[in-house]
Amino acid sequence: MAGFFNALSACGVLLLIMSLGYLMGKLGWMTAQEKKFVSQYIINIAVPCNCIAGLLNNLDRDSLVQAAMLVLAGMGSVIVSLLASALLALPLRLPRERWGVFVAMAGFSNTLFIGIPVCTQLFGEECLPQVMLYYLAHSLILQSVGILLVERAGAAGSRKQSPSGFLRDMLCKPPIVGIFSAVIMLALGLRLPAPLMRVAEYVSDSVTPLALIYCGFIIYEIGLKNLRLMPGHGVMLVFRLVAAPAICMGFCALFGVTGLARNVFVVESALPVVSQVTVMAGAYGADEQYAASGACLSIFGSFITLPLLMLIL
Repeated sequence: MAGFFNALSACGVLLLIMSLGYLMGKLGWMTAQEKKFVSQYIINIAVPCNCIAGLLNNLDRDSLVQAAMLVLAGMGSVIVSLLASALLALPLRLPRERWGVFVAMAGFSNTLFIGIPVCTQLFGEECLPQVMLYYLAHSLILQSVGILLVERAGAAGSRKQSPSGFLRDMLCKPPIVGIFSAVIMLALGLRLPAPLMRVAEYVSDSVTPLALIYCGFIIYEIGLKNLRLMPGHGVMLVFRLVAAPAICMGFCALFGVTGLARNVFVVESALPVVSQVTVMAGAYGADEQYAASGACLSIFGSFITLPLLMLIL
């Protein structure tokens, strides 16, 4: 029961910080321009610093082999979740502009904007290496298959790109670069100079509050009165918040992932819809309102399912 009440307390804290983002939008202190700045800062600066500080402070060279197994377990669970959500979408007979959005919402979780705050609240700062490894596994699939799914659902295609260019863009994203940089330093037994390490740690501390404020502003933008269940949302919510963590739990057992790593992976897989699905839906001409409503409903739903999940872990 301690985990249940801890999760309830953590969800309360997260909800209060998210309400600051909603309030800032209501008061006009935060607009689309500030939202863009916060998003760019988090993704391009704060999260890479978070990756480097978290991995270098909590892993060593001997743990890299185990880290590789964790990444494989994470990738396996995400791939199977995507395949299962695609099968679920078939009998729903969703229109083209919603089919790929549904599969992406059901298959991908919010590993950064929600994942880092939730996991650090539940497990403490020592969980950051496991969070980053799950993020790596998850992001490799999201930035490839996820984009293709939403693009196929949209009316506006993305720019044509060669496979090598697509792979280069995916691997050059700042968070991925941060993870690989930290892994290389660990493998070579290197450390950042103390002043740079302190800078990375200070900047890393800004991820959690800003990510939650960002999510709160997203809810304000959509409007609480516009949140409603559309066809397929109910199935998506059950899969995203209940079935996906069960699949991840199975892969953890298969790959021998136990302890803190298992708990972090299962919680990460049980999180709300990744916010990038909404962004991609708008960019490619898919049903953006469908994606946005599903993402916000999953946030509120996770505040119910996460405490219950902690009773099992």
